[in-house]
Amino acid sequence: MTTTDIALRVHDHQWKLDPIIRSLLDTDFYKLLMLQMIWGLYPDVNATFSLINRTTSVRLADDIDETELRAQLDHARTLRFSKKEMIWLAGNSFYGRAQIFEPEFLTWLADFQLPEYELSKRDGQFILEFHGPWSHTTMWEIPALAILNEMRSRSAMKDLDRFELDVLYARAKAKMWAKVERLRELPDLRISDFGTRRRHSFLWQRWCVEALKEGLGSAFNGTSNVLLAMDTDLEALGTNAHELPMVLAALSTSDEELLQSPYKVLQEWNQYYGGNLLIVLPDAFGTDAFLHNAPDWVADWTGFRPDSAPAIEGGEKIIQWWRSKGVDPKEKLIVFSDGLDADTIEKAYQHFNGVVRMSFGWGTNLTNDFAGCAPTDTVALSPISIVCKVTSANGLPAVKLSDNPNKATGDRATIERYIKLFGDAGRVSQDVYV
Repeated sequence: MTTTDIALRVHDHQWKLDPIIRSLLDTDFYKLLMLQMIWGLYPDVNATFSLINRTTSVRLADDIDETELRAQLDHARTLRFSKKEMIWLAGNSFYGRAQIFEPEFLTWLADFQLPEYELSKRDGQFILEFHGPWSHTTMWEIPALAILNEMRSRSAMKDLDRFELDVLYARAKAKMWAKVERLRELPDLRISDFGTRRRHSFLWQRWCVEALKEGLGSAFNGTSNVLLAMDTDLEALGTNAHELPMVLAALSTSDEELLQSPYKVLQEWNQYYGGNLLIVLPDAFGTDAFLHNAPDWVADWTGFRPDSAPAIEGGEKIIQWWRSKGVDPKEKLIVFSDGLDADTIEKAYQHFNGVVRMSFGWGTNLTNDFAGCAPTDTVALSPISIVCKVTSANGLPAVKLSDNPNKATGDRATIERYIKLFGDAGRVSQDVYV
């Protein structure tokens, strides 16, 4: 395998060689899985996605040139799925299942184009929104975040010379490899790359994926990035995300329908997918509320992905719920994915080893950990907490409560309505770093 000289490539960046988004496959696998369901069940729903910078101390519009940002967004809109990519999607097996994508859906996807965007600036922040059919705006989430994060990285490095860049990446590689050496001491570890949305850059994510494949062997079970999965012969991994219950909740016409929306999502998901894809994401409106109201059949699903609670606390809550349903946790899977690093992975692994099957989706702290690596210290290389969330569906406000109130999104009045319905139990404020 030939390794790219990232420092040289960054120093000599050229548009034709290194646009930030190179392919519509440069996205997370769960977006394609959700897209097929959205395309099939909700073709007439319109949805708005909005950029949200939780790290308000970072003024993105001061760091990133608006003209250059528009150029990158415009370039992404020129992309189409290639014949090679379409053949791979149609012919590859995912999660042990052949032809997971319907022929009619793939025919539609072959002509897919990212829709238009609206961009402005206010008080040092970008106001970036995507309006239109849900089946189109949903696909902006990952490329928009990848573009903004990489443009911020490029801005932070623009004054570094060739040797300073060389030192930066040498230190980052050594730092990342030290984590690999720690993690390969954990027997039967299952870990994957979930780092597309807040990566330092595409080239760096690719290096991290190749390093994990080399350093962890069979313990590294794949990547959420579909393009990298195709190019490196890895499993494409991912299931579903918060936007599904957020949209269905927004479209609800009664309080009862709203309370049932998280379970309606699971029923519809099961129409399309099964087996190892039956992973529950419980925290859109609070895990405690989800578990309290969950039908018994939810316990039959393969596992859970707690995404906004500390790994050990969140995992224990789910295990206790399984046991209350007469289910042996050893037969189930928990996918940990919130703010992981080597320390939290080790602690969760050691705590739950032998109790439940585990998998770890390693995100921002895999693909964007440059703290202490720059020859001259720059906080601009530190990752920020930036998301692109669905904010309305058919003109109705969409809300995420989360187990961490600091991750909540939506207008205050609607959030308060949701809290009255779902309750506030188990929601604990924590600092959000990534």
